[in-house]
Amino acid sequence: MVTSLLNSDLPQRRVVITGMGVISPSGKDLTTLWDSIRNGISAGAPVTRFDTAKLPVKIAAEVKDFDPCDYMDAKLARRCDRCTQYALAASINALADAKINFEDLDADRVGVIEGTTVSGMESMFLGQQVYLNKGYEKLSPFTVINAYCGEGSSKVAFELGIKGYAMTFCSGCASGNDAIGYAARMIQDDEVDVMLAGATDDTLAEPMYGGFCLLRVMSRRNETPQQAMRPFDRERDGFLLGEGAAFLVLEELSHALARGARIYAEFAGHGRSCEAYHSTDTHPEGVGFGRSMEKALRRARIHPSEVDYLNAHGTATATNDPIETKAIKRVFGEHSARLALSSTKPVTGHLMGAAGAIETVVCVLAIREQEIPPTINLTEPDPTCDLDYVPNRPRPYPVKVAANLNAGFGGKNACLILKAFPDR
Repeated sequence: MVTSLLNSDLPQRRVVITGMGVISPSGKDLTTLWDSIRNGISAGAPVTRFDTAKLPVKIAAEVKDFDPCDYMDAKLARRCDRCTQYALAASINALADAKINFEDLDADRVGVIEGTTVSGMESMFLGQQVYLNKGYEKLSPFTVINAYCGEGSSKVAFELGIKGYAMTFCSGCASGNDAIGYAARMIQDDEVDVMLAGATDDTLAEPMYGGFCLLRVMSRRNETPQQAMRPFDRERDGFLLGEGAAFLVLEELSHALARGARIYAEFAGHGRSCEAYHSTDTHPEGVGFGRSMEKALRRARIHPSEVDYLNAHGTATATNDPIETKAIKRVFGEHSARLALSSTKPVTGHLMGAAGAIETVVCVLAIREQEIPPTINLTEPDPTCDLDYVPNRPRPYPVKVAANLNAGFGGKNACLILKAFPDR
């Protein structure tokens, strides 16, 4: 296995991360997000978006104090679905952080890739209510536009002057990783020089939230929302649903150096897989988890023993955590006993399609800050989850290589590998 991971015919163009932007339950800027992550301040709280009186779960991680007019004019804000508002705001933050204007670049050498799972869900739900109660004449024509799952990338491209490529990916909770990985591959393959890539999701629309209640995958600790989600813990009972967006600016290395860009980290590899096993459940042997990690390591030319930190999918569901643990052991072998991993979802909530994007940001910040974020609320480890999950406190460590692993419904899995730049 070691030999196969070291053999690769990767393209030679290198990809670096020069900007990041977030709109999350744990903050709308990188400093606030990192402070929440490292200090274990959970965004869990009672749902305020709608009445949960008849629902068994009454908590979530909502984006607080978000005013879309901080990022766009009121007319545009009114015409956009909440999911698109988050995407556009996070993208604006990312470009400002990178100090780059896409309109100044060769139009054919830039692009945007957005990941999502339920883009437009809120607009469709509200439109259905208007249709049933008042008739089709009272519908907004923007219902059609907002219901289109590719509207996020279209709107970001339109507003930011991105005229090369605009695409939307949907691979469940692996969407964010896949969007970033595919964007990096376009740069490696010399199709583009700069890409804006990330993901957005707003799963706190009532029908979606109610559906998750029926699936029994969300924690029901309504009285203690900040302690509700407990990955790898014996008493875990599900995740904390979240919402938001995260986008990154990816650049070809020489392009970034030529303009004097600040470089956060280097993109190294992307691996993806599909189990084709079950609509919602992970294969009991974690074959999809394993294959995506193996492919990412191979493309990155990284040996498993070189990985310092892995941001795990870590959904705190009964079956996911031990299966993910099993897959990590199989891929990393003896190194799994030394590998530090954590789930940061108890802090941010599970952002579904945007989970991979915000957790990629967390991995980049872990490299920058040389610190491994904790898994909070881990007080009584499950004996089947016996790795180093960095419980409850951050750990100073010279992180050179970080991995981000996520899995989505339908057996879709994706892993990203990131490296410190320059090599420490």
